[in-house]
Amino acid sequence: MIHGVVTKKLKMIPDERGHLMEIIRRDDELFVKFGQVYMTTAYPGVVKGWHYHKKQIDNFAVVKGMIKLVLYDNRADSPTKEEINEFFLGEHNPLLVQIPNLVLHGFKCISQEEAICINCPTEVYNYDQPDEFRVDPHKNGIPYNWERKNG
Repeated sequence: MIHGVVTKKLKMIPDERGHLMEIIRRDDELFVKFGQVYMTTAYPGVVKGWHYHKKQIDNFAVVKGMIKLVLYDNRADSPTKEEINEFFLGEHNPLLVQIPNLVLHGFKCISQEEAICINCPTEVYNYDQPDEFRVDPHKNGIPYNWERKNG
């Protein structure tokens, strides 16, 4: 696993009315601090990425559909430099993935319906000077192919 990446298996609490799923709590061992909570979606087959943050740590969970979340460690001083991690998260695998700053990440919707992702980053989004740096998802030096793998 890429140095600094942490995961937390999420617990569904169902009853006759529906279900509840806690995503992150301030008493979790992996909790750093709260910046904001936002939702992003992706349509089937869409890739959103690559990008990274200089300060922000992301905490990703998917509440509808499924995504393939991919991380690439491009940090020069990291013991896991150039390592790639794939995580499949969503309705069939409720999981929180904490992504350290400077780690490139992106995701692809792999479900038949739109995927809904929740992120609880450690920083508030700064509209004037965003802490978001983008890299083309397909034309770059990252040794990763977003195509479906049939195994």
